[in-house]
Amino acid sequence: MTGSSRFFAAVSSLVMVAACQLIEEPYERPAAPIPAALPVLDAAGSEVQPLVWQDVFLSDDLRQLVELSLDQNRDLRIAAANVQLARARYGITQAQRLPTVSASGNLTEGGTFDSGSGAGGFSDSVSAQLGVTAYELDLFGRVASLNEAALQSYFASEEGERAAKIAIAATVGELWMQLAADKALLALAEDTVEVQSESRSLTDELFQAGVATELDVRRASASVETARAQAAQFAARVEQDLNALRLVVGTDLPANTYEAAALTPSPLANAIPVEQSSLVLLKRPDVQSAERQLMAANANVGAARAAFFPTISLTGRVGYASSDLADLFDGSAGYSFGPSVSLPIFDGGARQSNLDVTQAQRDIAVAAYEQAIQLAFRDTADALAVARTIDERVEALSRLVEDTSVTLNLSEERFQVGVDDYLSVLDSQQLYYNARQQLIQAELTRNLNIIALYRALGTWPEN
Repeated sequence: MTGSSRFFAAVSSLVMVAACQLIEEPYERPAAPIPAALPVLDAAGSEVQPLVWQDVFLSDDLRQLVELSLDQNRDLRIAAANVQLARARYGITQAQRLPTVSASGNLTEGGTFDSGSGAGGFSDSVSAQLGVTAYELDLFGRVASLNEAALQSYFASEEGERAAKIAIAATVGELWMQLAADKALLALAEDTVEVQSESRSLTDELFQAGVATELDVRRASASVETARAQAAQFAARVEQDLNALRLVVGTDLPANTYEAAALTPSPLANAIPVEQSSLVLLKRPDVQSAERQLMAANANVGAARAAFFPTISLTGRVGYASSDLADLFDGSAGYSFGPSVSLPIFDGGARQSNLDVTQAQRDIAVAAYEQAIQLAFRDTADALAVARTIDERVEALSRLVEDTSVTLNLSEERFQVGVDDYLSVLDSQQLYYNARQQLIQAELTRNLNIIALYRALGTWPEN
């Protein structure tokens, strides 16, 4: 047996032994560190359909704005580009599982300037060959683990894109609601300026008639100026809301955006069904993205373990060689085959340190995954806590507005007949104004909480 044959036999034996030593890092999903049930209103916890933004946003104008943002928002374009980047990286690692085949050719024209000796060193030659260059036999799963890590990173980027779409749709809805609330507060402040200006004019007349005092006039004037200052403040906030909305949408807003924004009637679905089981949170795109990152980190541990075992590579060529191009395929044909084995013996602890790094990265990914679940549970529980009480709050504030409206009318009548001074009117006006402001804020909170539930439980269909 020749030396090359013995080497080939040794490599074959090593291949057969190694084939039974495939290194795989098993994956096991960590237990969710949250209660088994959500604090839902319906204890029966009936099965519900996945929550999508079209089920939450009912206003046609708001839907148009969301669709525009999904097409123009720059954050979504970045997320989509990251998906393409991850897909390309996965393609690179996947290609490493297949041999690289290349073709090459060579043509040399040779001769001498005289007929002296040495002409053979300058003869014609031509060759053509196909070759496989350093194809690694993935007997221990190193390449497969790296390929799995790239695949899971790609899936994580897809989940990240879906999470970004949910966030953009929710943000558009939140800014729309804030614009509607500031618009309502601006209208309230402007109405208050008008009403209190009339009250100041009446106070001036009563002062001229000797019924009111200068103190009453100054108080009426201060009330008007306070309302004017707040009107200016809310006018600026409306402009800021429009600017924020324009940034999130990513382009100019439709012409009717300001006019269409309104708190009531609500442009959102009033009731959102919620499952009782907290396992529904595992379907959230951000949670699934965190799990995909964990799976990628787990696969990297497998690749690091496989690095402790031999690397077996194959190279080979087959082709033709001739001294004349016309007779190339009639010339001599041949092949070469060269398996090689690289066995790690001593590297100063580099491979062990690399394994330690991947294990630490997996521990980080586990904690990140568990934290994502905990944050999802908190978001949902917070939104459900508001949902249980917000209707009662709005109802109470509606009655408060009605009571303070009656109180204000009575105070104005008593002032006009001289029973009370203007201070009682001013107090009643402030109570009425504050009550109306609180009602607007409560209606805003109710609408924002509906969007918060969508953020917490929303899904995005796969492409």
